[in-house]
Amino acid sequence: MKDEYPVELINLIDPGSHAALAVSQTGKIGVIATVATVNSHAYQNKIKELNSDAEVHASGCPLFVPLIEGGFTEGDETKKVAKEYLAPLLKQGIDTLILGCTHYPHLKKIIQEICGPKVTLVDPANEAVEVAKQMLKKAGTLKASNKPAKYTYFTTANQAQLETIGSRLLGKPITHAKEVKLCSS
Repeated sequence: MKDEYPVELINLIDPGSHAALAVSQTGKIGVIATVATVNSHAYQNKIKELNSDAEVHASGCPLFVPLIEGGFTEGDETKKVAKEYLAPLLKQGIDTLILGCTHYPHLKKIIQEICGPKVTLVDPANEAVEVAKQMLKKAGTLKASNKPAKYTYFTTANQAQLETIGSRLLGKPITHAKEVKLCSS
C-alpha cells in the first residue's frame, strides 16, 4: 500500500515490535493475533530482524474477535478461551506479549490476569500513535489547541455495524461513519 498512496502510512508491526523488544527483559516475546497475521510471520520476522537473538512465539486467536464484537469481554467462557490460547506461550516463558490485533486490548484485563504481573503487555496501537505524533511534530502539524477533538470514522466494512459495535467498545456514540472502498489502480 505504501507504493500506491502518496501519504505516509503507519503500520502496527514496526512500532509494536520495537516496543516489545524495548520492554522485554529476557528476549522471549509472545504474539497473539488473528490466524492470518500469525501465518504472515510479520511480527516474528520484524522482531528477528531487529534482534536475531530474540525468541518469538505466536498464537492465532480466532475466537477473540467474535467474542469481543459480541460484547463478551469478561466472563468465564472468555477466560477459558484466553487461557487455552495463552497457555502455550506462557509455557515458553515469555515476559512480553504483543496484542497483535486492534480488538485485543478490549481483553487486556483478562489477558493480564492470566499472564500475571511478570508478563508485560504491548498494545501496538499505542506505539503507532506515538509514531504518528512524532511525524506530526516533525511536520509542524501537531494540533496545539485544547479544543475538543473532532472524530471522523471510516470503515471498509458495514457502516451500521461499525457504529453499533464501535459505540459499545469505545464507550461513546459513533454516528455518521463513512463506508469506503479500498481498491488498487
